[in-house]
Amino acid sequence: MLLANLATSLFTHGRITTTEAKAKRLRPLAERLITKAKYAHLANEEYVKATPEAERKDKYSESGFKTSPGALHHRREITKVIRNKDVVHRLLAEIGPFFVDRDGGYTRIVKTLPRKGDNAKMAIIELVNEKTVTSEAEKARGTKFAKKADAPKADEAKADETEVEETEATAEAEAKAEDTPAEEKSEKKDES
Repeated sequence: MLLANLATSLFTHGRITTTEAKAKRLRPLAERLITKAKYAHLANEEYVKATPEAERKDKYSESGFKTSPGALHHRREITKVIRNKDVVHRLLAEIGPFFVDRDGGYTRIVKTLPRKGDNAKMAIIELVNEKTVTSEAEKARGTKFAKKADAPKADEAKADETEVEETEATAEAEAKAEDTPAEEKSEKKDES
């Protein structure tokens, strides 16, 4: 019950401050619940793509949007732990779809100063806000995965470079055109 309340607070506020031991116990539960919300989102997307609207069953409709039987299963699994319907809805509608592209590591534990009074080790457990950290790390390392991600950007950079070269070439041509009459005038003066 304690972990369920901590998970409810975590999904409501995005971050909570608690003891380090409670945060370490909460993390696997929160990760599992987010994974179930992610699976519910994916099951719902597949159901919507595969089933024509006329054949979709309205009896699975909860919280204002149609859900598939697979998504309903995951919703009920989450509801076993978290009893607050608003938090369950937020988990399924916002948090689960946000982490669809991420394979685990949805939460972060940051150790803080000990609590005054009993000197207990404290920590902040929070939902990770970034989509993926690996792309930034790969980019910093310069590995093959970063090169694939940067390929479209490189094409854009090449296009920008060609535009700059074209503008420089045009500027040089204009400068030559302007210089030519001045040189001819100065040559005519020298001849006279």
